Amino acid sequence: MSIIDISTKAKLREMGAGELLTALETQDDHLTMDLPFAERIRLAVDDAYTAFTDTKVTGLIKRAGLRYPNADLRTIDLIEQRGLDRSVIAELGACSFVGNHRNIVLQGFTGSGKSYLASAIAKAACHHRYRAHVIRMPDLAEAWRMAADQPQGATKFIRKYTAFTVLVLDEWLLEKPDEHILGMLLELMERRYDATSTIFATQYAKKDWHARLGGGVHADAIMDRIVHNATWINTGEVNMREHAAAKARE
Repeated sequence: MSIIDISTKAKLREMGAGELLTALETQDDHLTMDLPFAERIRLAVDDAYTAFTDTKVTGLIKRAGLRYPNADLRTIDLIEQRGLDRSVIAELGACSFVGNHRNIVLQGFTGSGKSYLASAIAKAACHHRYRAHVIRMPDLAEAWRMAADQPQGATKFIRKYTAFTVLVLDEWLLEKPDEHILGMLLELMERRYDATSTIFATQYAKKDWHARLGGGVHADAIMDRIVHNATWINTGEVNMREHAAAKARE
C-alpha cells in the first residue's frame, strides 16, 4: 500500500516532480524500513534525479538531429591508423571545449568519418546536458532562404542557431556560399563567437577556406571569428564507409 495519499500525489505531479513520486512509490519497504527518514528521502531523490537526467539527455539527443544516432566516441574505429590522438578524443568526450567556447574543425577526405565523429561529439555534449544540433550546410542555406522570406524570419533564424551551445555545421564549404549566405554566416559567427562552440566538418584545409568564402571582406571576417580559437583535427585518409562495409560482411 502506498504511503502517499492522493492529494500529495496530485501536488507532486503538478510541481513536475513525477520522477520523485515514482521513486517514492517504488521504494522497497523491506530494504529501507529500518533506515532513518532522511536516508530514505536521499535514496528516493537519487533515484528520481537519475530518471530525470536520463529523460533530459534522451530528449536532448533526440532533438539534436544526429546524422549518426548511434555514434559514440568510446567506440571510434581505427584510431591509430587514422592518425587520431586518443587524448584529444578523450578531451572531446569530456566537452571541456564547450566550457572554453572553443570551436572544432574536422577536416578530411570524403568517407573519412567526419560526420560520424561530429555526431559523436554532439552526442557527448548532450550527455553533459548541453543543447546540441547537427545540420548540413545545404540544409542550413535552404532554411535561411525560407526564413528570410518571412516577417521577422531572419531574426528568428539567427536567434535559433545562436542558442545552440554546440552547433555542428556538416559539409562546411562543400558549396561556395553566395553573398546572401555569406551575410548570414557572418552574423551567425559573430553571435556565436566566444559564447558557444561550433563544429565544422569539411573536406577543405584552412588554406582553402578564404577562397571558398569568396575571398573578400566577408571571408576575412568569418574566418577571424572561427580559426583563432579552433582545435583542428585531421580525420585521416582511411575510407570509413569501405571499412564499415567490409566489417559488416565479416
